[in-house]
Amino acid sequence: MRSRSVVASGLAVALIAAACATAPRMSQSPPPTVGFGKPISEADIAPWNIDIRTSDGRGLPPGRGSVAQGKSVYEAKCIECHGAEAKGGSVYGPMVGGIGSFTTDRRVVTPGSMYPYAPILFDYIRRTMPMDKPQTMTDDDIYAVSAYLLHLNGLVPAEAVMDATTMPKVQMPNRDGFIADDRPDTRAVRCMQNCR
Repeated sequence: MRSRSVVASGLAVALIAAACATAPRMSQSPPPTVGFGKPISEADIAPWNIDIRTSDGRGLPPGRGSVAQGKSVYEAKCIECHGAEAKGGSVYGPMVGGIGSFTTDRRVVTPGSMYPYAPILFDYIRRTMPMDKPQTMTDDDIYAVSAYLLHLNGLVPAEAVMDATTMPKVQMPNRDGFIADDRPDTRAVRCMQNCR
C-alpha cells in the first residue's frame, strides 16, 4: 500500500512539472504610462543645479565682488533685517563677532564663528536672501556681500575681492571645529538601477 502512494506521489509531481514546462509563457507587459509630463533635459535642471561644494568652492559661478561693493549692496538689500554693519537688526541677530565662542558655554553663531568654509556663505546667501525675494541677487552682488561680511568679521582686508578662486582660500576660524561624520549610512552609494 505504501509503495502505491509513493508511486502516485511521484507521478503527480512529474505531471505537474511537465505541465509547467509546456505552459505558454506570459509576456511581460510594459509599465503603464501616466499620460502627462515630459522627459527632463539638462536645460530644465540647470536653474536648480546651484549647489556648491563648500570645502573647495567647486560649483561657484563666475563673477566677483569687492568689500566696498558689498557694503553698498548690503545697505540696499540687507540692512533692514540684519542691521547696520551686520550687528543685528529687526529680524535677525548679529552676523559679526563670536569668533572663538564655540569653545565656551556662550556661543555666538555668525558666519565668522561657525562656518568651516567661506563658500558656505555664498551658497546660503544665494539660496535664501533677501528673505522676501530669495535667489534674486546677481552672482556679483552675492560675492560682494560675502566679501563685506567676511571683512566685518576680520577675515579679509578692506581691499579684498571675492570670486570663485579667492573665496575658497579664505581661512575660516572654525575650519577644524567639526568632526567627520563616520556613521555607516554616510558612506552609502546612490543607486538608481540594478541595486542590491
